[in-house]
Amino acid sequence: MMNSAGTENRPAGEVRAGTRWLLVAFAGLTFLAVIQLLLLADVADRYWAWTIRTELTAAFLGAAYGAGFVLAVAGLRQRHWSRIRVPVVTVTAFTWLTAAATVIHLHRLHLTDGWPFARVVAWVWLAVYLVIPLGCLVVVARQERRRAGADVVLQPMPGWLTAVLAAEGAALLTAGLVLFAGGMTVHHHEPTSVANFWPWALTPLSSQVIGAWLVALGLAAALAIRQRDLSRSLVSGMTYAAFGAFQVVAVIWYWPQIRRHDAWLWIYLAMLAAIVLTGGYGWWAARRGTGADTAADRFLEGGRPAAPTQGDQGADRSTV
Repeated sequence: MMNSAGTENRPAGEVRAGTRWLLVAFAGLTFLAVIQLLLLADVADRYWAWTIRTELTAAFLGAAYGAGFVLAVAGLRQRHWSRIRVPVVTVTAFTWLTAAATVIHLHRLHLTDGWPFARVVAWVWLAVYLVIPLGCLVVVARQERRRAGADVVLQPMPGWLTAVLAAEGAALLTAGLVLFAGGMTVHHHEPTSVANFWPWALTPLSSQVIGAWLVALGLAAALAIRQRDLSRSLVSGMTYAAFGAFQVVAVIWYWPQIRRHDAWLWIYLAMLAAIVLTGGYGWWAARRGTGADTAADRFLEGGRPAAPTQGDQGADRSTV
């Protein structure tokens, strides 16, 4: 249907075509990063955009991009912006921080040196982090103009989950800011001195990219608390749990490279376990609340809230 202005009359809050294309790009790029960094971590010193000599660093980044792949695929199954707003805003923050790290350490990228494959990857990396952050801003701005049902909470977040998310978010944000800031103040060939709390050594560029992931996750926790609605936590919870689970796999895979007698390692593992459990609960609660989910669909499409009916209990239109 076309309105009098000749534009397509879409329901308010619907995921736009541009947003879906951005998610498709996320899916393709993150899938390639998972292969290159997680599965082929042992050659990241030669075939990545910059030299990563510690395999666990490459594996961490690959695992993080694995969670990004989950986000993109799950997000493509959703129809309403409110279901993917937190994940997409989180990705937007990550891309801008990573773009800043890329510019700061531009001379460390293999744009003109290194193996031919590494040079190709470096140019792709640079292009992605010059274009994608701007694309994210455009997508978020266009979606927010037609945002609907922003203040309606159909499945309130319990108090204990709010407290846990607040603690996790504060820890992630603090660690991320320390890693990101520390990556700007040390020599490029040395591990970052401010990252001594990290379970393995990090060089400045890797420290900033890992810091960008942690800051983005801390922001995601804050946005989820502000949203307060578990019915919209499917993609966020799935992505959060996937991040923790994939990082656990990376640690187990490269266990010999970690300072196993360091107390920070066990704090790190405890944090990953908490992330898996918290994200898993959010994912489960969103899938369980099928009645609230259908009521949310009706509100977003019709502009008014509707109580779930008995027939709605088996009709979950947006789960994966």
